This record gives sequence, structure tokens and C-alpha cells, in this order.
Amino acid sequence: MPHCYTIKSVGFLCKGTSIRSAAFLLATSLLTAFTTFAQTTAVTGSVRNGVGAGIEFATLTLHRAADSSVVKTEFSDAQGGFRLEHPAGGRYRVSASQVGYVRFWSEAFELPAAGLKLPAFTLQTSAATALKEVTVVGQKPLFERLADRTVVNVEGSTLASGNTSLDVLTRSPGVTVDGSDNLALRGRTGLLVLIDGKRQPMTGTELADYLRALPADQLKSIELITNPPAKYDAQGNAGIIAINLKKDQRLGTNGTANLSYGRSVYGKLSTSMSLNHRQEKVNVFSSATYGNRKGFNIRNTYRYFYETQDGRPVLTGTSDQRNRMVSKDHFLIWKVGTDYNLSKNTVVGGVLTGFSVPRPLPGGAGVNTSVFYDANGQVEDAYTALSTGQGNNPNITGNLNFKHTFGEGTGRPELTADVDYARYSTHRTQSQTIFPEPNRMGPTLASDQRSELTIQAVKADFTRNLDPETRLEAGAKASRVFADNDIRFENTREGVTTLDTNLSNRFRYNEVITAAYVNVNKTIDKLNLQAGLRGEQTHATGEQVVTSENFQRDYYQLFPSAALKYTLNDRHETSLSLSRRINRPSYRQLNPFRFIIDPATSGKGNPELRPQTSYNMEVNYTFKQKYTGGISYSVTHDPITDVAYPETATTTVSTDVNLDRQQYVALTLTAPVTVGKWLSIYNNAVLYYIHFEGSLAGTSLRAGQPTFNLSSNGTFTLGKGWGAELNGWYYSRQRVGFFDFQDIGQLSVGVKKEVWDRKGTLKLAVTDILYTTPLNAVSIYNNYQQDLYLRRDSRVATLSFAWRFGNDKLTNKTRTTGAEEERRRAQ
Repeated sequence: MPHCYTIKSVGFLCKGTSIRSAAFLLATSLLTAFTTFAQTTAVTGSVRNGVGAGIEFATLTLHRAADSSVVKTEFSDAQGGFRLEHPAGGRYRVSASQVGYVRFWSEAFELPAAGLKLPAFTLQTSAATALKEVTVVGQKPLFERLADRTVVNVEGSTLASGNTSLDVLTRSPGVTVDGSDNLALRGRTGLLVLIDGKRQPMTGTELADYLRALPADQLKSIELITNPPAKYDAQGNAGIIAINLKKDQRLGTNGTANLSYGRSVYGKLSTSMSLNHRQEKVNVFSSATYGNRKGFNIRNTYRYFYETQDGRPVLTGTSDQRNRMVSKDHFLIWKVGTDYNLSKNTVVGGVLTGFSVPRPLPGGAGVNTSVFYDANGQVEDAYTALSTGQGNNPNITGNLNFKHTFGEGTGRPELTADVDYARYSTHRTQSQTIFPEPNRMGPTLASDQRSELTIQAVKADFTRNLDPETRLEAGAKASRVFADNDIRFENTREGVTTLDTNLSNRFRYNEVITAAYVNVNKTIDKLNLQAGLRGEQTHATGEQVVTSENFQRDYYQLFPSAALKYTLNDRHETSLSLSRRINRPSYRQLNPFRFIIDPATSGKGNPELRPQTSYNMEVNYTFKQKYTGGISYSVTHDPITDVAYPETATTTVSTDVNLDRQQYVALTLTAPVTVGKWLSIYNNAVLYYIHFEGSLAGTSLRAGQPTFNLSSNGTFTLGKGWGAELNGWYYSRQRVGFFDFQDIGQLSVGVKKEVWDRKGTLKLAVTDILYTTPLNAVSIYNNYQQDLYLRRDSRVATLSFAWRFGNDKLTNKTRTTGAEEERRRAQ
């Protein structure tokens, strides 16, 4: 009989329990779903221009009338005809769009079993086309607010060219990056980051560095999901950031080439090329990106040390440390893959992606100056330290995927499966030499770290319509992660090198997670309901070879989710979502290794970290399908936060710890504004309050800080191939655990010109024009205070050119269904 217990009343856990019961429920659901098929019919019609000629490759979309959610998408044929197959029953609308024309919407209709032929759609020419100016009428807006997420359509953005994926993320509504490179959404950290549906095994600086290496030119879109349904992994208390890479949908052989050069204090070069060959049954694709970037990082720290005398803190000394690091990075990202239609209903595919580091290996060099004072301000010690570092972090990932649809028509059952393998290697060396006096070398501390991380995963998902208004989703997943980290520290004094046994270590981590879920979506007239349950079994072990300090964790948890959306009419819509989620410590956070920042500052992992769990609620109201206001609330137990606290009388360590409790409440407002045909502005505001409870280094924390984040993005359509973009954001003062961050903001602008019959695009962009993104933070304990200042070379002017070549015709077959959002294939 399994042993069950409750942790801090957060959730129900069963030690030693498997997911057999959940798997049995899943298998029963799958077998039931296979047994029946819904009767399918079709909506047919044609799309014409103003003179009655058929429009080829117009986009026809079938929407549910209640909430305008997308059910099916197809293209019109050469004569303008279209056919949208779907099970009979229910109320729907059809929209038609094409570049250069105004979108057309049909009236709502019932879909009978005998099918329905709609009157011909006549698309009116847009005003921009009438003026014979090349416009982006058919281009998606930069930001879209959907029922359960915000979508950032990066492709085509002026400010994306030549920049990194992290740059684009920081300009996305509600997304922030703190001084430790932790991503936050609406002020909350603990995010799951997916790239083409695949979880990234990194957090903090490692994840930020990877996103800095990934050019924004490769991105298609970014989805910000605050309350994900059960089909997604339960990881990520604050939600999910899903990054989707570009994929060419044109027939024949096509390609794109990009070249950009940015200049701040140093240069930043990026170049890429992608090739795609698509025929009726096979699609082969490949891409390669090379980047060569140089930048600087400033980190200044002023510290105050105290001791308690007669119950009062008394200053014992201070320190002033200033660090400047110049780093150079170059890399090659490549991808090859294929999709193959085995039959009309079956598609298989595979993709191989690699990250390579050519020689000479990237690295950096830094200078630290440190001065230590006594309580009276007199200098006690001073020195200069020179540091160097070099890194090599190649990785390779592979994916095999399968999709099969049963029967004919849309709404039919669909089965997808994925098998993934990834291997991440790291070899990092670091050296730091202290000079007590000019030209007099002191001791040197050197480190050599080698790490191997292997990820294996397999999953299957099944979707079917139980009836025209009810959709069932179910699936299972199993993953294994193994990490082996070995680090060696050596001290050199007066030419003699010895092993530092206190810092050297080897850490092995093994994690197995098995999961199953079931999710049901039901539409009843104007009401849409969704309910899901996900179960995850976690088994994790950690072993420190040198110190023999080991740990083992086994727990099974359930993660329910529910959502409802009510559409009163075309002007008013409300929604409510509830979920329970988890944020497990990353492999880096658990790794106890030390890394040296400067002679008095180091960082380390914490193998004692526990997963944090949260309950989340969100209520939204939408007016005219455009303006949105929402209220969010969450309570998190054992929240994980990064801290910097005194380790000795003169040294400080940075690490991650669990606090006791965190409460969060937020108001989110979204207001898109359109001015004529030439200007579209997306405005977003998040007002929130986070209250932290916990203790560290003898200091009790019971504090919060009201905060607001504002962002606005303007897209200008100027005619004759000209366009521009203006982006600005501001974050007020905020508290994150023991850190109190000062306000910060940024203004960026870009302009573009389309040439060569819109096959070429020339762009010029400048980010952080006013150079207003230094980070200032204060951390206060009973016996210690730290004032931190961080700055990077964020003001960059980038000139880029993109060229698209090959066939411009889109494939007239798509694999889009109502369940498209749950499948983000690595393609």
C-alpha cells in the first residue's frame, strides 16, 4: 500500500506511487475515443475579387460562432473555390483573407448533415492597394491577444533583425529579465521555456546566454501562456514561453539569406541561410546561422558588514568592488530535417539540430579592483585581480515525429508521437590572479569544469471530437535526464600549484519523470468549458562523489486545470482559468559547484532546493474582441529565489534558496489602437504586488512592493515599401525576495524598406537609444547590505539585409486542425 502525505497543505503526494492508475484512465479514454467517428460534412463556397474573378490562395478559416476560435484553415484553389470539412452540428462563421484585400466575415450559420454552400465571398481591395503602394495589409500584427495567450509575431518585425531572441523577449508584453538573467512573466519567475515544443534544460544565465546566441531572425512567433492547460508539462509556476522557429511553407525550392552587423562599443555580426524543398509528399529543410559578437559587462558592488552589539547592528567594515568583463562569442547553429507523407493521413518526420563552437574558442577577460575599509573608512586592504575564461558548449538534439489522422474530413481523431534525444556538453576554464601591488603577482585560482547532460523523452498525444461541440485530448510522456559534472580547482602560489580539495567536486544527477493527462473541451451555446487533469511521477537522485553527500526524491503529484469562457455578444467576453503548477529546480541550481565572480564573490548551486508549487487563478474581460482587462492571483509554497548573502566577514555567495511562501496579485490591461491604415499601437500595462515570506542569514523577510510595468509598440506602414517600428517599456521599482530593484526603461526604433519586388528587405534599428537600462539593486540583511550595479552594452545600432528567393506559391495543403496549438513539432 503506498504511503501518502501532504507537504504544507500544498498538494497531495504519494510516495512510491506509480502512474498506473492514471495510465489506466488514459488507456480507457483512448480506447473509447477510437471506437466511434463523427459524421463529417463540408462548408463550400468561392472567393471573388471586385470584378468577379476567383482569388487563388486566399486563406479560409472556419470559426466557432460563440468565441471565434479557429476550427479549420484551408486555401482557395485556382478558381477561388474552397471546401472546409467538419462534423455536422454547431454554429460557425467563415472568414476569408488575402494580401491586398480587406478581410471578409460570413454571417453565423448552422452546419447541417447535408453540408452547406455559402454565397460567393467578394473581397474588397484595400485602400493601400488602390493607391498602388506595396503594403503589409496581409501581415499579422506584431502582438495578438488570444483567449489563453499573447502571441508575438516576430517574423517581419523591424526591431527583430540583427537582434537576439532575448532582446525580442524583453520587449514582449509583461516579460522582464532581472540582474541574474532570470526570465519573469508579469513579475513572476519560474517559467517553462519551449523551443518548437521542446523544453530547454536551462535557467538563469545559461538560458539567457543561449537566447542571446539564437538570432531573432530565426523566430516565427513567441507565445506567452500564463495558465496552460493539462496537455502541457506542469513545470513552470509563472506559465510558459513557447518560441516557434520559422518554417517555409512555399512549394518547390525556396530559401532566405540574412546578413546583419550591429555596433555598440564593439561589433556584432550575424549571418544565416535557410533552404527548403517541398513537393507533394516530401519536405526537406535546412538552415545554418553564424554569429560573432563582442560585448562588455560591468558589475560594481558596494557592501556593508555589521555585527550585533547590545541588540543593535554596528558597522564593522565596507568594501568597494568594481568589475569590467569583455567577452567574445562566436558560434554556428545548424538544422536539417524532413517530413514525409506516407499516405494521405500519415506523416512522419525527423530533425537534427546542432550548436557548434568553432576555434578559437570564445572567452573573455576581466579586471577587478577591490578596496576594503574599516568602520572608520580607513583602507585596510586593496588589490587588483585579472581574470580570464574560455568556454566550449556544443550540443546536438534529434527528434522523430509521427502523425496519423483516422478517417476523412476535419474533426477526425488524430494521433501524434515524438521521440527526442539531446546531448549538451560543456568545457569551461577560468583563471583569476590577484595583484596586491602593481607588477607584483599574488596567488592564482584556476578551475576546469566538464559537464555532460543527456535528455531522452518519448510522448504520445491523441485528439478526437466526441461530438461537434466536445473535444477530447489525452496523452502520456516519459523523460530521463542524466547530468555528470566534474570540476577541478587549483591554487598557484609562488610557482607551486596544488589541488584545492575544498572547492573541487564531482556531481551526478539522475531524474525520471513519467506523466499522463486527459483534457476535455466543451462548447455549450455561448459558453466554452475546458477541464483537465495531469499526473506526474518524479524520481530524482543526486550524488556528490567527493563529499559523499547524496539525496533522493520520489513524489507523485496531480495538477488539475480548468477554464471557462463566456461570449455574451460580439462586444463582451469573459473568461476564468484555474490551475496548479510546479517549478522543479534546474540542474544548474542543484549543482553545488562554485564559480568565481571576483576574489570576494562566488556563486554556487544548492542541492537542498525543493520544488515550488502554486495555485493560480486568472479572470479576464474582453471588449470588442480588442481591449482586455484581467485580474490574476496565485499563492506559491517553497518559492525558489536567488539571493546574495555574507559567507564570511568579507566574502559573499550567490545562490538559490527556498522561501516559505509567496502571494501574488496583478491587474493586466491591454489596449491596441489603430490610427487609419498607417499606424498600429499595442499598449500593455501590468500592475502587481508580490508578498514574500521567509528567512535567510538570520534575517526574517515579510515584505512586498507594489509594481507596474508599461510597454507600448507602434508599427508604421508608410507606403512604397517603407515601414517603421517604435518600442518603449518602463518597469517601476520592484522587490524579488531579498532584492529591491530600482526602476528601469528602454526606447528602441527601427525602419525598413522593401526592395526587389518585396524579395529583399533592408532594415536599420537602434535599441536602447537613451541608454537607460542599467540595473540597480539593494539587498539588506540584519548584518549585511549590498548595493549592486549592472550594465551591458545594450545600445546597439544594427543594419541588416534579408533576401527571399525561390517559388512564392504556398502549398494548398495544410495540416492545420483545431488542435494545432498542442503540437509544436521540431521543424
